[in-house]
Amino acid sequence: MKKFLETLRNIWKIEELRSRILYTLGILLVYRLGTHVVLPGIDPTRLANLQQPSGGIMDIINLFTGGAFARASIFALGIMPYISATIVIQLLGIAVPYFQRLQREGESGRRKINQISRYLTVAILLLQAPTYIASLTYQLPPDAFSPSFSKIGAVIILTAGSMFIMWLGERITDKGIGNGISLIIMIGIIAGLPQALGLEFSARLAQQGGGLVAFLVEILILFVVFMLSILLVQGTRRIPVQYAKRIVGNKQYGGVRQYIPLKVNAAGVMPIIFAQALMFIPITIAGFAQSDSATGVAAAFSNPVGFWYNFTNAVLIILFTYFYTAVTVNPTQMAEDMKKNGGFIPGVKPGRKTAEFLDSVMSKITLPGSFFLAFVAIMPAFAMMFQVNSSFAMFFGGTSLLIMVGVILDTLQQVESHLLMRHYDGLMKSGKIKGRAGGASSAI
Repeated sequence: MKKFLETLRNIWKIEELRSRILYTLGILLVYRLGTHVVLPGIDPTRLANLQQPSGGIMDIINLFTGGAFARASIFALGIMPYISATIVIQLLGIAVPYFQRLQREGESGRRKINQISRYLTVAILLLQAPTYIASLTYQLPPDAFSPSFSKIGAVIILTAGSMFIMWLGERITDKGIGNGISLIIMIGIIAGLPQALGLEFSARLAQQGGGLVAFLVEILILFVVFMLSILLVQGTRRIPVQYAKRIVGNKQYGGVRQYIPLKVNAAGVMPIIFAQALMFIPITIAGFAQSDSATGVAAAFSNPVGFWYNFTNAVLIILFTYFYTAVTVNPTQMAEDMKKNGGFIPGVKPGRKTAEFLDSVMSKITLPGSFFLAFVAIMPAFAMMFQVNSSFAMFFGGTSLLIMVGVILDTLQQVESHLLMRHYDGLMKSGKIKGRAGGASSAI
């Protein structure tokens, strides 16, 4: 405890770090205030009649926006359209030569990709905003809207709100601490934790006998799951790489052994998001059919604690983990870069053999990683089976838990870097916290 307090004092002593942290907190406060500003022309008191999102991707959207989606806020669409745009651009970088060329151009290419991502974000928002407004007008009674309410104006405000959130995230990345987009997503998730925790505590206290003990057991299990999620996010397989000695003038370069850290879960939370999005397909198809069997299928895939829902979800997550890992990790490119720089894996021939070796290692470590990811994803269902409140069960696993773990570790790693640069002790005794790669979508 003493060392922790000393570390906090060291953080406050560093003027730049202190300014960055205060700037980040100020931006996050602006974001949280905006999530409570209701769209003009809508009576906030009538929003209690709004059908709350439930299940699948709708729950994720409401969670990521910190409840703004259900409150009809000016930030209701959140940052997810920008995340979707960056994912699309990332996938295009695999198949379209133009985007592949931009990725190889360095900083100038990155700026062009960011610009294209912003344009695509606006296009996505102009599709999503009218759908959201149409859903509001369908669910709310007519007297919930004042005569001044304008659908076109609401669409413009929602689009501008999401772009403003994107701008806030970029300001945090440039002048604050941590990845701005990721922090905004995380703060939206954490915003629902106090209420969920309070509801669960009240529900357990209302039980006859053992309610408080059950609540403490839940907290202990949540802590264990949190630790396991850290292992999943941080887990790597280090591949040794030896670099040949090169003498340039009077200096010697190379001749040292380094390591390539291959992540056990290189796909992050994307397989969970993809899988939950696909889980809506059977429900949609069954909705158009009128047979009893179709109704049974819809009921089975609408039950978040049902066997078939969780089994199908787990299988899809495992498959998407392999797919997204294959998309994001390119062993052939890694082998070529290693060969150009005079590096080789001891016992493995450079070139094609190295690529095959890296591909084999990735396949082996992805298998347990995919099963572990699937287990974490369905943990909320197990929690709900034991009568845990659904809002609190969301924190036992799934996308929300993995994002919180990843963002917290990445932010701590940046704070650690500032401390070590100024010769202070780090946050950990070892002085090392392994952060995750940056980028707009690093948290998801």
